[in-house]
Amino acid sequence: MASKQKDRAISGDSSEPGKTGSGGGKNLNELAYNKLEELIVTCELKPGSYLRIQDLQTATGISRTPVHQAVTRLSADTLMIIQPRQGIQIAPIDLTRTHLLLRLRRDMERFVVSLASARASTSHRSQMRHLIGLLTTHRDKMTIVEFNEFDRRIDQMMLAACGEPFLEYTLRPLHTIFRRLGWIYHTQTVDGVSLDVTIDSHLDVLNAVVEGKKDEALVASDKLIEFVDAMFPVLESSIAPSIFDVTQDFDPF
Repeated sequence: MASKQKDRAISGDSSEPGKTGSGGGKNLNELAYNKLEELIVTCELKPGSYLRIQDLQTATGISRTPVHQAVTRLSADTLMIIQPRQGIQIAPIDLTRTHLLLRLRRDMERFVVSLASARASTSHRSQMRHLIGLLTTHRDKMTIVEFNEFDRRIDQMMLAACGEPFLEYTLRPLHTIFRRLGWIYHTQTVDGVSLDVTIDSHLDVLNAVVEGKKDEALVASDKLIEFVDAMFPVLESSIAPSIFDVTQDFDPF
């Protein structure tokens, strides 16, 4: 229980598990989406695997309709594939495609940090300083799961500071795609054992945006993308194909 409370405090979520609040069905739909998104990021829903709606209900503990709505959204996000007569497939990881998408993410992140540097309100900057403090304090003992909570919160804060809702719908799926890739890198490779570089990169972006230093924010954002780019050769050489797609599992012995 203490660990769950810690996770909620880190992510800025003060709600109790399982409660939907005054939004009712809408909040339950969002909860289903968030839970499935998290299971995709941590590969508990294995890339390439086939599942039924009932399996996803069991995995999330949420009823059929919200899970179905979440699957529809995740399919549109290219994180799930609805296969007629086969069920729902968790999108495999295609490193070539993902590497191409990194170019798109780079340009979009530059736009976001530039806009956030100029538009962030006093409240946004105060919340960013709070995140900087928490990230700095907890960094030495942080797990990849805990960092991903920070990463998600940072993304939300940057998008909120931009003041342009359309950006969330285009960037959120990209963030999830790369968060899953980062989880594999940091849990399955020797090079990814330390979180220092990724934490420092995020702190550099946050500090520059807080200070309203657009040029420094752009440089920091580019360095973060360069770090992600450097993951690809490691992933290609170190990870079994079945980690990226369970249908590629092959053991002749």
